[in-house]
Amino acid sequence: MPEPDQRTAQRPRRHIDQPRLIAFDALRAINSGGGYANLVTAEMTHGLQHRDAGFVIELVHGTCRMQGSYDRIIEHASGRPLSDLQAAVLEVLRLACHQLFRMRVPTHAAVASSVDLAGVAISERVTGLVNAIVRKLSRKDFDEWCDEIGAGFGDLADMALRFAHPRWIVDALADALQSDDDELAALLDADNEPPIPMLVVRPGLARRPELMTEGARRTPWSPWGVERPGNPSELPAIRQGRAGVQDEGSQLVVQAATAVTPRLKGPWLDLCAGPGGKSALLRGLCPSVLIAAEPQPHRAELVAHALRAYPGGYQVVVADGRHPAWAPASMALTLADVPCTGLGALRRRPESRWRRDQSQVAELAELQRELLDQAIASTMPGGLVAYVTCSPHRAETIDVVAGAQGVEILDAPSMIPEVPEAASRLDDRFIQLWPHIHGTDAMFCALLCRT
Repeated sequence: MPEPDQRTAQRPRRHIDQPRLIAFDALRAINSGGGYANLVTAEMTHGLQHRDAGFVIELVHGTCRMQGSYDRIIEHASGRPLSDLQAAVLEVLRLACHQLFRMRVPTHAAVASSVDLAGVAISERVTGLVNAIVRKLSRKDFDEWCDEIGAGFGDLADMALRFAHPRWIVDALADALQSDDDELAALLDADNEPPIPMLVVRPGLARRPELMTEGARRTPWSPWGVERPGNPSELPAIRQGRAGVQDEGSQLVVQAATAVTPRLKGPWLDLCAGPGGKSALLRGLCPSVLIAAEPQPHRAELVAHALRAYPGGYQVVVADGRHPAWAPASMALTLADVPCTGLGALRRRPESRWRRDQSQVAELAELQRELLDQAIASTMPGGLVAYVTCSPHRAETIDVVAGAQGVEILDAPSMIPEVPEAASRLDDRFIQLWPHIHGTDAMFCALLCRT
């Protein structure tokens, strides 16, 4: 006879609720399977009651966000390196940390449910180890563990531990912020607050009142945005492609880029278009034809899907922006929203801060320079290039633009004068938005006129 499934062959006394078991499976899919927290949780919570789905999302996303600090606490409390722990056991301990330190779960429930989860999802053999470590974790709160582990740390190292950011990211943000530790702490804290979904109407297809259901509010600066809690797909305009989901920071850089274009006629180019949010906004504003280029076919399909509600006036091209499929000097406006580390969007991508490595910055910067060079070459004299990143890192922003040839740098913040403190502190000709100031992703934008 075939052996019974491990989870159904446990002792009858072991029972674990479905949300915690789903959270365990989700964390395994993210950390061992390379999944993305938002996609994994969306798939695994489909059909769950609202309360249970919310519990899973908070537990998984919060654990991913705080994971590096939780790992240091687990290592310290257990007295053994993480490599000595089975990967699945480590996931149970991480989930226990978040319940103990960040959720309103009673200590006895966090301990008991972690032991039961280990017995049901892994093996009865590991329950003793999990019980011992979780009980030790529960003896101190998060700040007390940080006090003990961080004794003797410098200020930035201590902030990295307490706010769960890799040290190299803290250093990069401190450099871009050019401020004191209090403001840096406010930024790191804002990175740990999940944002409310931000919606955008497609110009010419929808108007904001369609999205203004109960609990919604207009964005403070973007003329197209609505902040609305809940599931965006509940709205007909979203399902029909007449509106989309897009952070206000992304809307504002498009607003800045299109503020000076009417002086030239010609097609517009979205050089790195996937997944298509900016392309859809540009298409609604473009007086000519929009070319949306994306090198990966599956992402090009996402771009086409984002543009589907428009009757025409656009072309989606599967092409690498470094090797263009269009004539040089043919675009009136080129938007280069280049691949980057994503340090500006850490609040909406909870797992990403632990997947990036400082060595990737130099590799990405080289790609960014190549894409900017081609964006300039694709733009007609007198045309505009908007260089955009979702990262405030110096090496991905002002250092890349500093190497641009044949352009005049424009005063980008003046294109969105209603937005306070929008100028980069590294160079006030550029836009730099911030989560703790603007409630947006930390978007960077440079506007360059080809000479």
